[in-house]
Amino acid sequence: MFHLLLLLISCLPHGGATSPISCYNDQGAATDWFYVYKLPKEHGGVSGLTYLVMEAGGGGWMPGKGTVNDTAGALGTTLGQLYSHEKNPEVAYVLYNDQDQPRGGGGHRGGHTKGAVLLDERQGFWLLHSTPVFPPARREGRYSYPDSGVHFGQNFLCVTFPLERFHVIGEQLQINQPNVYDCDVPPPLAAAAPALAAVCDKRAAPVPPANRSVALMSKGGTGFVSFAKGAAFDDDLYHSWVAPTLQSDLLVQFWIRSGGILPSDCSQGRKVLDVTLLSPGGLAAYNNSKDHSKWAVSPLPGPAGGGWLCVGDINRNQAEEKRGGGTLCQRDAAVWKAYRAAVLRFQPC
Repeated sequence: MFHLLLLLISCLPHGGATSPISCYNDQGAATDWFYVYKLPKEHGGVSGLTYLVMEAGGGGWMPGKGTVNDTAGALGTTLGQLYSHEKNPEVAYVLYNDQDQPRGGGGHRGGHTKGAVLLDERQGFWLLHSTPVFPPARREGRYSYPDSGVHFGQNFLCVTFPLERFHVIGEQLQINQPNVYDCDVPPPLAAAAPALAAVCDKRAAPVPPANRSVALMSKGGTGFVSFAKGAAFDDDLYHSWVAPTLQSDLLVQFWIRSGGILPSDCSQGRKVLDVTLLSPGGLAAYNNSKDHSKWAVSPLPGPAGGGWLCVGDINRNQAEEKRGGGTLCQRDAAVWKAYRAAVLRFQPC
């Protein structure tokens, strides 16, 4: 009987009621952060569900152990906590996407920003991504990956943060003006993160700044920089703000199948260059029209041996100068190398 009890305990999901909310890796273990790159269907992605994953302490991209819609993978295990904690009064969550659930009806709304926040009384995660109509609302009862994210490349960044960071994250989201399609922030967690509760209630800050950058320390002590802009910023996120703030030129991958695309820009002392050909993980090369992700990487390493890598939700086009959104940046040698090697060609000025 004792051995049977141990077996039953070992089979409990990591997202159970006794486990703190966290990002989880492909092996089902809690991790401080991870990146997932879902490959395009026609170029190395086979089914359109193949992915690469890179986590804290790793040396670069690794093949995903299954497909991106598997409940046991990094995304499935991490977001699975949302559904396993259903009706738990000690868990808060906010899901936002500029395309409404369940099938993207109603067009684009609010800031051009996509993500998920989930936390308990100790800690939680912030997942930034590029996939339309994702993730499923909690009432759906389980994790799944949508058809809307299959054909093109998509990117995901999950970071585990302590409870005290989520008020500031909420303030950043208020600036982003997200379209929240599902949320719940119970009173105890609303008291700890009032700005996140305001996002859930769709209450704007009294006088929100047009843009703000803040340093955010992960649960494990990794430093990130969050950039958030609102519609009032009315300018390109990368050239007018991120590049000069980080004091780095940037190669930017973004969705080019939209009107008013901004060309590469070498004015004002910083080069922001549009990626045109890429190969994440050194797999089959493809042009940027096959990739819906939004990320930026320094062309050259910094003095510490690694450059900047930023993952977010804003494209370089005229319409999105006037929409909210942002990016989360990290300086890590292995992460920088993985993303920098993915860029094969870019548009010169």
